[in-house]
Amino acid sequence: MATVNECNLPDDLFYLVEKHVWARPEGDVVVVGLTDVAQNLAKSIISVTLKKQGKMLAKGKSLGTVESGKWVGPVPAPVAGEIVAVNDALAADPGLLNSDPYGDGWVAKLAPTDWDTDSAELVTGQPGLDAYKAFMDAEGISCADAA
Repeated sequence: MATVNECNLPDDLFYLVEKHVWARPEGDVVVVGLTDVAQNLAKSIISVTLKKQGKMLAKGKSLGTVESGKWVGPVPAPVAGEIVAVNDALAADPGLLNSDPYGDGWVAKLAPTDWDTDSAELVTGQPGLDAYKAFMDAEGISCADAA
C-alpha cells in the first residue's frame, strides 16, 4: 500500500481522483469504493444510502449517497454499467467506510458497459499516485491534518 500525504492509496486500484473514488476489476465486475482521502475528509460517516441492484448507471452518475457529520455527497460511478451488488453491510455499519475503505467498506459492484474505454480515463499505478499527490497538494489535502 502506498502512502500519499499520509493517506493510504493502493497502487493497484484505478482512481477517479477529483471524486475520491476507486475501482478494482475482479473478473467480469468492477468493485467501487471511496478512498482513504474521502473518508478522512468526511470524518465519521453516519449514513450510506445506495442505489438498487439492477440499476444501469452512466459514468459519473451516483451509486448512492454518503453522509457524515460535516458532509453529504454522492458516490459517483467511475465507469458506466449495471449495479450487480451493493454492500448491504454499510447500512448497518456505515463506519466501515472509515475503518476499511478498500476492504469491507466497498460500496458497489458494477458490470461495466465498456471497461476498456471508461478505465482509460482513470489513473492507476505510479502515474495514478502522482496524479493524486498533485491534486492533494493543489487542494492542501493531507490525512495527517484530518486525524
